[in-house]
Amino acid sequence: MRSQLGARLVTALVAVPALIWAIGWGGPRLFSWLVLLAAAVSFWEYYRMVFASPWQRIGPVLVGLLVAAGVIQDHAMLGLAVAAALLFLGSVFGTGSLTDRFNRLGWIVIGTLYIGFLLPHAALVYRLNDGPEWIFFTLIVAMIGDTAAYVVGKGIGRIKLYPEVSPNKTVEGAVASTVASLTAGVLTGHYLLPGYSWFELAGIALVMSVLGQVGDLFESWIKRVFAVKDSGSILPGHGGLLDRLDSLIFPLVFITYYARFLPR
Repeated sequence: MRSQLGARLVTALVAVPALIWAIGWGGPRLFSWLVLLAAAVSFWEYYRMVFASPWQRIGPVLVGLLVAAGVIQDHAMLGLAVAAALLFLGSVFGTGSLTDRFNRLGWIVIGTLYIGFLLPHAALVYRLNDGPEWIFFTLIVAMIGDTAAYVVGKGIGRIKLYPEVSPNKTVEGAVASTVASLTAGVLTGHYLLPGYSWFELAGIALVMSVLGQVGDLFESWIKRVFAVKDSGSILPGHGGLLDRLDSLIFPLVFITYYARFLPR
């Protein structure tokens, strides 16, 4: 545990300052390109789990990036329509048995929606009023919650949360994550988002914590199906990029529409 926690801290010391600069001073265009890059890496990690051959991954990654670019440009429906047409036609006239093609299409559709459609909501959040502040708020709530779950779960966790999907996650870790996220949301939100009451910030942080943990379990489910421990190894101590983004994707979608429909 100590060596892995050390690797996590080293990775954070390198990545966090760069991320803070990009969010605070990089501007919408740079942030959109970073989101698209994150989607590309996440797609490759996802399809690396799904397909053994690198050649099988190229087409789905490109289609997914088409959808991601559409979401970032606020043309999500156009991107989804074109992607659906390409995927369905490609599957009908593809190789392999009918059953294999249908199963393959299912995994591609899941990846396209999960990474290509949902993840780029981060760019939509950034373009909101107080967008960078919302991104900082989401990252702080998620990172503090993840850290609390890891430390408490490894230290005193005994009751398994959902062993069929993620054997290492515990109820104690989930409770610690929720409490830590709630606390972080109230304290940091008071400075980052002063237009929101402490009560509302607590509610937002609570929903984000639950969604983040569900997102974590969702990606763990995918990894469990394909019998892999991590989606990749690009981040020492953390695994793959998708392993770090899984607890952010659902909360970012929630924030996108919460802040759009209930602005301050």
